[in-house]
Amino acid sequence: MKPLTLELLAVPKAVPEVRRAVREHLGEPCSEVQLCVSELLANVINHLGEGTPVTVRLTRTDGGRTRLEVSDPEAYAWLIQRRPGPDDETGRGLLLLDAVALCWGVEQAPGGKTVWCECAL
Repeated sequence: MKPLTLELLAVPKAVPEVRRAVREHLGEPCSEVQLCVSELLANVINHLGEGTPVTVRLTRTDGGRTRLEVSDPEAYAWLIQRRPGPDDETGRGLLLLDAVALCWGVEQAPGGKTVWCECAL
């Protein structure tokens, strides 16, 4: 699989466009990858603000997994996995990511950070 790289601004209307681009690029059902990209973009929008520049990368690992990366320019915005209550309307994004991805993590660099996950297709 040829890698997919998308550079865009994190705005709500970009989320379904990126989900569609991921699906078209993979050429097969990929609900887990689409859910993960939605959640990672929503985190950028909610915690860094609309219009934050991001890079979305999609590659295959040597083990045949699909690796998704979302990079943003904020190196010091930490991801915190919360435990929302039953009536909370937010706070489940990383829980969803943790539930559907085989593994995930954060790589920090001076110019920003990359949140990544790997899914099986």
